Amino acid sequence: MRKELGIFILLVVLCIIVSIKNPQFISNANIQNMSRLIGMYGIFSIGAGIVIITGGIDLSIGSILALFGVVLSIMLTEWHWPAIVALAVILAFGAFLGTIHGLLITRIKVQPFIVTLCGLLIYRGLARYIANDSTRGFGTGEGFKWLAYLATGSFLHVPMPFVLLIIVAVIMWVVLHRSVYGRYLLAVGNNEEAARYSGLNSKNIITAAYIISGVLAGIASILVAFYTNSISPSSHGNFYELYAIAAAVLGGCSLRGGEGSIIGILIGTALLQVLRNLVNLLEIPGSLDFAVMGTVILIGVIADQLVKKRSSKMVKVKAAVRS
Repeated sequence: MRKELGIFILLVVLCIIVSIKNPQFISNANIQNMSRLIGMYGIFSIGAGIVIITGGIDLSIGSILALFGVVLSIMLTEWHWPAIVALAVILAFGAFLGTIHGLLITRIKVQPFIVTLCGLLIYRGLARYIANDSTRGFGTGEGFKWLAYLATGSFLHVPMPFVLLIIVAVIMWVVLHRSVYGRYLLAVGNNEEAARYSGLNSKNIITAAYIISGVLAGIASILVAFYTNSISPSSHGNFYELYAIAAAVLGGCSLRGGEGSIIGILIGTALLQVLRNLVNLLEIPGSLDFAVMGTVILIGVIADQLVKKRSSKMVKVKAAVRS
């Protein structure tokens, strides 16, 4: 809880500084747009955070968004499938890819970095091949406007992606912090071997984490596709996996595994979007966007390392005092 409080205070301070520097930051239009982006990014960041808690990583999220965006466009505009069927197919496809990742990692013992890096390349290539390297879109959205509404509409003046994020976050908070699976997930991430000797089926627990990530990436892919209404298979979703990792690390998820919270990931996502907004409003060169993100990840990893060292020293000191 201490990590979440610290990052939340940082978020508040940053918001105050940016709003003083540029009052446009607190304008209704900017807050609406930022909330919409936080909603979309937050959903797949939660999935990435769940995977990171296992001690793994998912580098394929951006390519999944590109592939699913292309497939969704084809299903709706060329094949004229019912929107509800297309939605179900995308979510099922996300669960399928997550299952493949999980099985390769837990059964074949391939490193998560390699599995998801290969996924990044394969899914991007498939997206380009299926779309014939041409940009896809949804046109006027006739016949599936309710699906587009999830990305572009608002409920009681709150952007729908943000509403969906809250729903997903509540569900995942219960899963991670109030369910047996959540306790097992944290235990496996903290020490997989010890968890296995305790009788936990670590393989299934880790595989389930990748399935969750795949499904949440599927939900986000629909929102991002309709938000942009332009899916270029070579660039759509580029580096989104890095945004997800940065948000999770900022929110207190340890890259070592075994530590993290849903609230922390939400705060990390919001902080990352405020930083990106700061780059635009303060007229900082857009080319520094990735530099800012890289710096944020580095700071998060260094902070995690220092906290771990301090905790280890405290444990040793207490043990010495007791003896």
